[in-house]
Amino acid sequence: MTATIELPIWLFVLILLFAGVTFASHFLFPSVRWFFRRRLEKAVSRLNERLERPIQPFKLARRYDMIQRLIYDPDVTQAIHEHAIAEGIPDNVAFEQARRYAREIVPSFSASAYFGFAIRAARLLSNALFRVRLGHIDEEALKTIDRDATVIFVMNHRSNMDYVLVTYLAAERSALSYAVGEWARVWPLSQLIRAMGAYFIRRKSRNELYRRVLARYVRLATDAGVTQAMFPEGGLSLTGRLTTPKLGLLKYIADGFDPEGRDVVFVPVALNYDRVLEDRFLMAAAHLPKRRFEASFRIVAAKTLKQLWLRITGRYHKFGYAAVSFGPPLSLRDFMAGVQGDPTMALGRELMRRIGAIVPILPVPMVAWVMQDGTPRTRAEVETAVSALIADVPHAHIHMPRGSRDYGAEVGLRALTERGILRADAEGRFHPNPAETETIQFYANSIRHLMAPKIAKDSADVPELSAPAGS
Repeated sequence: MTATIELPIWLFVLILLFAGVTFASHFLFPSVRWFFRRRLEKAVSRLNERLERPIQPFKLARRYDMIQRLIYDPDVTQAIHEHAIAEGIPDNVAFEQARRYAREIVPSFSASAYFGFAIRAARLLSNALFRVRLGHIDEEALKTIDRDATVIFVMNHRSNMDYVLVTYLAAERSALSYAVGEWARVWPLSQLIRAMGAYFIRRKSRNELYRRVLARYVRLATDAGVTQAMFPEGGLSLTGRLTTPKLGLLKYIADGFDPEGRDVVFVPVALNYDRVLEDRFLMAAAHLPKRRFEASFRIVAAKTLKQLWLRITGRYHKFGYAAVSFGPPLSLRDFMAGVQGDPTMALGRELMRRIGAIVPILPVPMVAWVMQDGTPRTRAEVETAVSALIADVPHAHIHMPRGSRDYGAEVGLRALTERGILRADAEGRFHPNPAETETIQFYANSIRHLMAPKIAKDSADVPELSAPAGS
């Protein structure tokens, strides 16, 4: 036992390395994880005291644990077995496919990333790019929502800035779990988005196993009371109009809903902009066979650097106004009580109706609506037409800069003229640039559904804003 053993230095170093790793994995790492876990729990407790909707334990679970819970869920296990039979593959191969889908879907929420970085970054970016305004909020109705209910913010999708704006304006209410599409599955962006609690979805997937795994995750999160945010339209509007709802996520929520259990409350959110950052990309995508919004990293980087240079040289101007409105909530329990059969289609239409009813009207959409007919107008004539427009929509939420209709018309004219969308002739009349007719329509379309019913119904793409179901 006391004999001397000679070892090569490389072997001695290797033994020490293995001993160090063993010590760390059995004693050091668990202690460190416990220490940081305790700090996280205390931080979340303090956050929950000031948030209207507390962060649920489900959202704070370790990602690995959530993946295991999802793939071993009885519904998912059954789906795996059925998929294996349908595809003629072994169960273990189907199981690995389900595991891959679960890893793709499940987020890894970090309270420190969300409240320490994301909200600050959202506030900074929003206010750097736009003059942000809260168009309307039904505060009393929001206060009546059952504290135990699952709240889901449903929004129209005008721009990728939607995520940023709503995160910023809902910061005091809760941490939102977004459903995001394939565009965000790019490293390192994907890691940041996962840390903020978002979950990825393949919007056009036809794989039944993937759908069953996604449906089960959505149902688990909803049953656990996780505050979520989703876009019923399914993607960015390529024409500026409200579009008919895609029913996938809504169906997952409605199919597993138990009226005797936790209620689900939808909060309509409507956004509008004086300038949509991706407007030209979206209009171009509308003419492509796949109708898919695409922008290369090179183009995005070039435009970002241009704006930074303008800011450094003191020539930077904000992109006008951006406004967000929060409408009256809709209880799924109450809604289903008045609907026979599958409620998904009726639910989607009602949510889009409520979203459309609270879309803010801003200076650029107002002036675009007035000028879309191509008639040259003087500033005074535009101001008169804007006043008439406002009179036609007495229940709309209209943002007038400085509380002045004339100044609102001036702001809209200036923004469109600076971009070359409108031109001013020698007689002081404004007329549309023939090359920018589609751009004028794009911004006018954002408020088209709020105009006269005969105009709102001129396209099948515009959801009909009928009376609420059951009213």
